[in-house]
Amino acid sequence: MRSYFKGKDFLTLMDFRRDEIEYIIDVALEFKRLFGVRAPHEFLKGRVIGLLFEKPSTRTRVSFMAAASHLGATPIQLNPNVMQLSRGEPIKDTARVLDRYLDALVIRTFGQEIVEEYADWMVRPVINALTDLTHPMQGLADLMTIWEYKGRRRRIKLGYVGDIWNVCHSLMIVSSMFGYEMYIARPKGYEADKRILEYVDDMSKRSGANIVFTEDVEEAFKDADVVYANTWHSMGGPEAEKDKRLRDWSGYQANEDNTVVAKDDFIFMHCLPGYRGEEMSDGIIEGSHSVVFDQAENRMHTEKAVLALVVE
Repeated sequence: MRSYFKGKDFLTLMDFRRDEIEYIIDVALEFKRLFGVRAPHEFLKGRVIGLLFEKPSTRTRVSFMAAASHLGATPIQLNPNVMQLSRGEPIKDTARVLDRYLDALVIRTFGQEIVEEYADWMVRPVINALTDLTHPMQGLADLMTIWEYKGRRRRIKLGYVGDIWNVCHSLMIVSSMFGYEMYIARPKGYEADKRILEYVDDMSKRSGANIVFTEDVEEAFKDADVVYANTWHSMGGPEAEKDKRLRDWSGYQANEDNTVVAKDDFIFMHCLPGYRGEEMSDGIIEGSHSVVFDQAENRMHTEKAVLALVVE
């Protein structure tokens, strides 16, 4: 494995070059092969991985714990509600103490500035398991799934419907980096973060990617290789606007009717948790085009790759 990853933080996909992301996916694919035949791959035996989760989680929590265990490391769940953080201890003090105990810290939290502050005060790697801005682990798993079903060809169209939030941002980063065409269907007034847009605009000029926002779901899905749905109300600030969002997003659903304009062999993806009857129909997630649960499994393999590469 490439040694220059060792000790490196994993805060956003924007911190990495395209060839580095490709290498991470290649490692993940190899780990998936080893997992499938139950071959031992305990590259991190004796290491300790802290998991600090300030948001609810199923896939991220369990997949990171499984990934660390498969690698021979010991995962430790850190509940912020029973830590001194809950009594006002500053992050810089918590970070410097955890740095003495752990070999890496995985954080699922709110603002991107929180993971960045931990990284500023820690020598050991800090890994972003989701912030309001980005979800780099989901972006890796999504890319791995697309490669498994559609290959590594440059010309892929991804039609996305759902909240313009961390998952969408990470898909925009991946699409701009790999030269994909990504159409994002959303109601007027819902836009991407300026930091993401600046990166995507610059990267797209170099890669030939085309990132388009539209209010028309069928325009997004037309001739799509990948149809991707995401919740209309993500965790964090937007959840407080749930009732308004349910009204605004009505009609922005992936279903059996509007995906007929996609390519015959399109795949349907969703990061989960999903809300049947809102952003997707029950028929589309349970249908023959759905690869949602392969996509969920790939979270474990890509997280395993990141841990193996960055933990010293």
